[in-house]
Amino acid sequence: MENSIFELQYALDTFYFLVCGALVMWMAAGFAMLEAGLVRSKNTTEILTKNIALFAVACTMYMVSGYHFMYGGDWFLSGIMGNGVTGAEEPASYAPSADFYFQVVFVATAMSIVSGAVAERMKLWAFLAFAVVMTGFIYPMEGAWTWGGEAVFGMYTLGDLGFLDFAGSGIVHMAGAAAALAGVLLLGSRKGKYGANGEVNAFPGANLPLATLGTFILWLGWFGFNGGSVLATASVDSANSVAIVFMNTNAAAAGGLIGALIVARILFGKADLTMALNGALAGLVAITAGPDTPSALQATLFGALGGVLVVFSILTLDKLKIDDPVGAISVHGVVGLLGLLLVPVTNGDSSFSGQLIGAATIFVWVFVVSLIVWGILKAVMGIRVSEEEEFSGVDLAECGMEAYPEFTTK
Repeated sequence: MENSIFELQYALDTFYFLVCGALVMWMAAGFAMLEAGLVRSKNTTEILTKNIALFAVACTMYMVSGYHFMYGGDWFLSGIMGNGVTGAEEPASYAPSADFYFQVVFVATAMSIVSGAVAERMKLWAFLAFAVVMTGFIYPMEGAWTWGGEAVFGMYTLGDLGFLDFAGSGIVHMAGAAAALAGVLLLGSRKGKYGANGEVNAFPGANLPLATLGTFILWLGWFGFNGGSVLATASVDSANSVAIVFMNTNAAAAGGLIGALIVARILFGKADLTMALNGALAGLVAITAGPDTPSALQATLFGALGGVLVVFSILTLDKLKIDDPVGAISVHGVVGLLGLLLVPVTNGDSSFSGQLIGAATIFVWVFVVSLIVWGILKAVMGIRVSEEEEFSGVDLAECGMEAYPEFTTK
């Protein structure tokens, strides 16, 4: 009887893991639609190519080396075909291959964050070359120090310091933003974005319905992102935890959108859709580090705080002439840090000092190594298209086709 119950739990947890992984994979479509909607029409094909190609690169590189670096698994996933139970000292409650699948879609999410921030002026192949290193080495190393439980260069273990990041506000989102920031600093801003007298010129997105669709897709996928991180659902306690995480994830997204919408109305005098969309995403990022312990009201307030913060962050980065076409650095980086710092408010197992040290470890590692990799790519192959190619659009320069050929390139 006990063996039958275990087999049923194993099957149910494995199935739940796979379904949640599929939801997170669907977030790749969300990022693609969001970014395609927020860039100008002449850059749409290239941003779509980047998003689908980076997903393939992430899946391949995490198989080749990433999973090995992060969790000590075999190179090329050799040996992962077992059931995780037979011969194991601590029997797994789900299939090891399901764990890999769930982890790999997180890697792709981190890389997707970079895509939007460097949009409209980066060379496609330079971006994909960086994706190889990011998904095969940079992300897996900081993942090993956090979720993997390894000591940081043998010096300190973040878990012992009180660092907690339930589903990746820092490990996934802030890491992606750190890599994006390094690229943006070396890449420079789009031509005409900033005037000589400090004015910021708006470059409206080509398709706001697509951007809105992308946000809804990301909102849906986030239930797999956070809910799947419970890692089980085959018992009363784990099922209840899943339900709480789903509830809080949704509440935070709603709070984030409302917060950003109200702040935009106060600052601009009108409802700004792009700020509202980023507000929802900011709320989701803010709750991701700890969706399992707040009440629904606290989750809503945490999300609202993220929504308010992201508006001011986007405006501040523009003042600093850090050009991020989709607001990815603000949504995932600034609010990712906020998410980490909110965890100790409702979870006594974490500490503010541990969260700060963890955040600093993730950011410094990813930013510095990414800056080095971007610098090498810039010296070897160049990372920015020519001024003429940027003016005509990277669709034609990098992909040889337009997303909207029936319209005049603008």
